Parts: sequence; C-alpha cells; structure tokens
Amino acid sequence: MAAPARTPLLTGPAPSRALVWRRWLLSTFPGRSLLIGVVVKAITWPLGAALGALPPVVDAIDMVGSLALIFACAYGLTRFAFWARRRLLWRVRRKLILSYVFVGVVPVLLVITFFLLAGLLLFFNVSSYLVKSRLRSLTDQAQFLAQTTVAELQPSPTTAAFLETLERRLTGIETRYPFVSLAIVPVGGLTCPVEPARAARAPRTLPVTLPRTAGAWTHLDAPVVLPKWITCQGFAGLLAYNVPSTGADSQNHTRLVMRAVAFPDLPNPTWAVVLDLPLSQEVEQRITDETGIRIGEVTALPFGSRENVMPVDGRPLEPIAADPLGREQTLSLTTQRWVAFLDYTDWATGTPSGATLAMRINAWAIYDRLSAASASVGEMNFGQLLLAVLALVGGLFLIIQFVALVIGLLLARQITGAVHELFTGTQHLRNRDFVHTIPVRARDQLGELAESFNAMTGEVRTLLGEVAEKGRMEQEMHAARDIQQKLLPPAPRNIHGLSLAAFCEPAREVAGDYYDFLPITDTMIGVLIADVAGKGLAAGLYMAQLKVIVQSLARLHHEPREFLIAVNGVVAQNLDAKSFITMTYCVIDLERRELTFARAGHCPLIHVPGDGPAGLRHARVLAPDGLVVGLNIDGGELFESMLEERTVPLANGDLVVLFTDGISETMNEAFDCYGEARLSKVIEQYAHLPFDQLRSYILAELRAFAGSADQHDDMTMVLMRVG
Repeated sequence: MAAPARTPLLTGPAPSRALVWRRWLLSTFPGRSLLIGVVVKAITWPLGAALGALPPVVDAIDMVGSLALIFACAYGLTRFAFWARRRLLWRVRRKLILSYVFVGVVPVLLVITFFLLAGLLLFFNVSSYLVKSRLRSLTDQAQFLAQTTVAELQPSPTTAAFLETLERRLTGIETRYPFVSLAIVPVGGLTCPVEPARAARAPRTLPVTLPRTAGAWTHLDAPVVLPKWITCQGFAGLLAYNVPSTGADSQNHTRLVMRAVAFPDLPNPTWAVVLDLPLSQEVEQRITDETGIRIGEVTALPFGSRENVMPVDGRPLEPIAADPLGREQTLSLTTQRWVAFLDYTDWATGTPSGATLAMRINAWAIYDRLSAASASVGEMNFGQLLLAVLALVGGLFLIIQFVALVIGLLLARQITGAVHELFTGTQHLRNRDFVHTIPVRARDQLGELAESFNAMTGEVRTLLGEVAEKGRMEQEMHAARDIQQKLLPPAPRNIHGLSLAAFCEPAREVAGDYYDFLPITDTMIGVLIADVAGKGLAAGLYMAQLKVIVQSLARLHHEPREFLIAVNGVVAQNLDAKSFITMTYCVIDLERRELTFARAGHCPLIHVPGDGPAGLRHARVLAPDGLVVGLNIDGGELFESMLEERTVPLANGDLVVLFTDGISETMNEAFDCYGEARLSKVIEQYAHLPFDQLRSYILAELRAFAGSADQHDDMTMVLMRVG
C-alpha cells in the first residue's frame, strides 16, 4: 500500500509540475548549479568540436560548468536515494523481509563464502606444498644419482672402464628421467675432511682427461669448470633458464632444471660430477599423476635477490605449448589456477632468487589422492564417505535454510497483514468512523491485538456517548447555575446608615449556599445566610425551595427566633430525612442601633467594633445555641428549646461578618482546617478596608493556606458595616 497522502497546508489548487521545476531551477542552489552547468556545456562543447582545443579562459569556464553539473548530479542522486528509501521501506513488510535477509540470508552467504574461500586457500596451500615437495624430492633424487655416479666412477682404473661405467649410468638414469645429462668437471684448490682409511682406498685421479660429458645437454651448455661458491658438501637445487620463442609462439619461456654436484671422498678432490635433471613434460606428467596438480609456466621474480639475478639463456628440450594449463574449467569451483613460490640459484654466483610456478588445481583429484590411503567402506574409501556425508549435511542445511526463508516470508506476511489491518483501522478512527472493526484471523497475540482494537473502538463509541451526555449535563448545570445566580440578591446594596456586600464561590456549577437581604421596614432589614447539606444540583434545588419559603415567612415574622422556628416547621415537613440546613438570620434595626440574630446550627457571627484604631481592633466570635433546620424528630420542640436569640448593640464603623463553613473549613494538603480563629484575625486586621479589598485579602489568605488543595465546599460571605 502506498504512503498516505499528506494533508495540504494551504487551500486552493496545487501548482503544476512545470511551475515547480521552474521554481526549483531558479530559486534553489542545486537548481541554479544544474542550469549553469547545462548552459556552460551547451556553449563549450560546440566550441571544442569546432576549435579542437579551447582557450585557457574558456577551458576554465568549462571546468566550472563540469563542477556545477557534478554537484547537481550528486545532489539529485542523494535526494533520489532518500526518496527511494522512503518509498521502498515505507511498508513494514518490506522492512521485515529486508531485515530477515540481512539477519538470516546474508550471514549464511557470508559463512558459505568464508568456508569456500577457506577451503580454496587450504587446497592452494596444500597444492603448493605438494608441488614443492615433489620438486624437492626430484632434487634429492638428482643428488643421490650424482653421488652414486661418483661412487661408481671413482674406482675405474682405465679410460674404457670409466667410459663404460659413465654410459651405463646415463642409460640407467634415462629410463626414468629423460633428457638427463652428466658432466665430469675438474676441481682445484678444494680441501675436504675425509676419513684416512677411505681416502687411501680410492684413486686420487681419473684415467681420462676432463671435462667429460654424457647425455644430450640440449637445455644448457655443459659446465666445464666448477664455480668457486660450491663447497665440499656439493650442491642440490633448482636452476632457471630462459627458452626463446619457437614457431608461432612469440613469448619467451622460463624452464627449471634440478642440478646436483657430488665430489669423491678425497681430501683434495680433483673432479666432480654435475647431474642435470630437466623438468620435462614427462616429469611434469609424473607429478600430475602423483598429485593431481598440473604444472604450467615458470616466471622469474626480478626482486628475489639483491643482485637482481635473472635466468640464463638456454635451449628448448621439446615443443612448448602456448598455454600449458589450458583454459577449460578455469571458472569452476573445483578447478582453479594458483602459483607456488620457488627458490632457484644462479649457477655462476650461487645467489638465490625467486620464481613462481603456475599450477592448475583440481580439488577432487587432490582429495582422491590424499584419501586413497584410507580404509575402504564398500565401494568408497573413508575419505569419500566423509565427503558424501558432508555433501548430505550441506544439502540438508540448504533445504532447512530455504524452508526457514519461506516460513520467515509467510510470518512476515502474516505480521504485516495484521499491521496493515491495524493501520486501516486507525485511518477509519482518524476519519471518525468508529463503527469499523478489524477481522480477527488468528488466535495469537496479533489476533488479541485486533480484538483489543475492536474493544477499544467500542469503548470509544461508549465514551463518546458519555461525553455527549456529560456535555448535555454540563450545559444543563450551567443553565442551573445561571438560574441560581439570579435567585441570589444583586450585588452590594446600600441603605441609609448600613453598607452591605456578599460573594459566593460554589465548589461546583450549582451551589448549596444561600444568602438574602429581606427588607422589613424603612429602618429594619433582615439578612439571612444558609448552607444546605451537600453540594451540587440537589443542594441547589433545596436552596431554591428555601428562597421561596424565606421570602414568604420574612413578611410574617420579624423576630429572628420566631422566623427560624417558622422556617423549620415548613422545611422539616418537606426536606429529605438525610438532609438538613444550617442558617443564621439577623435583623438590623438602624433606628435603635442594634442587631438581633439567631443561629440554627450555622457558623458563628463575627463582630468587629469600629471604636479602635485600624489594625488594632478586636473581633468577637458570637455563637448562640441553635439546632440545624429540617430535622423532623419531635414536632420542633427540641429545635425551639435550643434556639437562642441574641442582641448586639451597634456603633458607627462596626463590621459584622456572616460566612459558611466552606470558608472556615478550607483545607490544605495536610488536611488541616483554616479555622474561625485565623479568619477572625484576618478580619480584625483588615476590618477598616473597603469591602472589595477586605474580600480580596480574605480570599488571598484562604488560597495561600490551601496551597494546591482543591476547593471542597461552597464559600459564601456577607459583610455589613454600620455608618
């Protein structure tokens, strides 16, 4: 599935591609580089074709154009790589398959490659060792033949016997090593340690003149003297010589010869036998039959010695193939070309040097020859049996790897299918389609995830319904709060000789606190504050009923005690048995300058006389007895007996404060209550201030005390000042 389309940030039709390309070419640095490079090349290429060589200035401009094109192309390739990566790897399935390839397939291929290379390297080293050991064996054989020739020639008393022995030795050696050559050369000035008894039995001189040769010596000229660097131990090693091209082959070839030198057991030998064993095609074939390795061209290394020794010139023994190793099966895993590094010696100086010997290796042939000596199991030897077992294990490994790859792809398809279904589901949720469900195709973790998603969409639908219902309820509660605020008397009102102010902060949308100002006569006014037990809508409804009752009874009963008894009689008959109301009712007679009040289980009244200086006044907390309103227990007799009425004389500047328990019982994080003592201290400290400032100080003190604790009850306060 393609990547989701992006939501356009701006409305209106999208710009055309031509306009986008034009803006990119003219407004971006890479686009300008591309444009400059194309323009420069369009001018310099025709000039170069016409003039042949550009002037220096034009050539420099052409270089700038080339650099601009290179930068633009590099930028384009980088952007294309990021785009391709984002497009190709957007799907989770491709990422999983790619990760599985890197985790499961690539390491297996690397392991197989490693073991193939290790096996080839092992066979290469084994092949080099086999070829070098065969050449070393041939060199040792040449030395042995030279020593036995010396032993047979040394006792010869006459020239005829000497020549007969020499010819017989040559004939015997040629039956196994064709092109073998012998030379008897004079030696002078050499002193060797020899046992005296053996030296006495052997003749000190030969009955022939030296030097003498036997054999064809077609490869090199026979030596006539022995080089000075050869010691009494003799010599056995490889010599290299160049063979000129023959026929259609125009390339010179380097050949090898095994040369050995042996001396007679004399204190001062006067002659030595030099035996050459050329590396002919028959000897090479014998090495191939023994090792399974075919020998090819020899190449001398010019850096093998400090003196830069190179092979001497020689003559071909036999026709030389242009490519002795052939070209068949050069790309096969079982047949490969390799080289062995050899050491050869310069005959004239004795300086060692290096050469490479090309080989064609057949792994099966080498393995057959190495395992031929093992025990046989049926028609196969033990080595072949092990190879068959290894092939079987390798085949099983490849089958298991293929099955694992198929299972991995199927699992990736299953996982990504589930992810795709989840993605489709989230797209439906994004489009506010909460009815869409994901099919559950398996009873596994992905299936449980699909079930969880379907359950989540169901819960989302339920929550959306609840949110809608809650929103409707909140609207109704806001409407109820507006109605309740209208039930409270308007903000502060003043009458002659008395200032009034009140505020109410509900803990919820609808409060259970209530206050009212009830005019009685021109010089008398009733002030009521009440608190319905509980909060919320139920308390608000009781408060609305209480307002109707209070407004009706205030005109009939002017004394606070009588008024509260009448209110209790009505409320107790209509209030829920689990609910009650606390209430304080004050009657202020401005003509007599006195305040009469009664308290029905409500918070105390705070009176601050105005005769003291500002900040030094002392508040009085007045709390006459009284029972809460609304308890229908004995027909109101207990309520009447406990209700106490009190009268307080008033003077100019006196402050009277009525409040609900939401203020005095404000709690902090430690669940400590603010208390009436703290409230009276704040009121007496700021009693001289206007009502707005006094209210602000009281609320600030309450908030500072509560800290981060939430408001848990409605807070209502009525302020009255005489004068």
